[in-house]
Amino acid sequence: MKKRNGRRLTEEEIDRRVEAQADDGSAWTAPVRVRRARTLRVLLSGPLAARIGFLAKLHKAKNPAVWVQTVIEDRLQFEESALGDLKQALKTSS
Repeated sequence: MKKRNGRRLTEEEIDRRVEAQADDGSAWTAPVRVRRARTLRVLLSGPLAARIGFLAKLHKAKNPAVWVQTVIEDRLQFEESALGDLKQALKTSS
């Protein structure tokens, strides 16, 4: 799902929209297209994989891959937020 500015919505944004429109029958008439996420494989060095495994256990993750995905999603959300803040600051300073 994309916003009008072309940026993809985060899972949290989609959840908020769905919850806000849950009781509105007209909100459910249009179909929503969902694409399967593509898998990305990354080769890691042994020491890096060991560090990831340790931290995944420390955070009680199901497995290291789940923990890495969570870390990446958190970082992307932070970066997108920072970019949005920067764009807003540039608009107000102009």
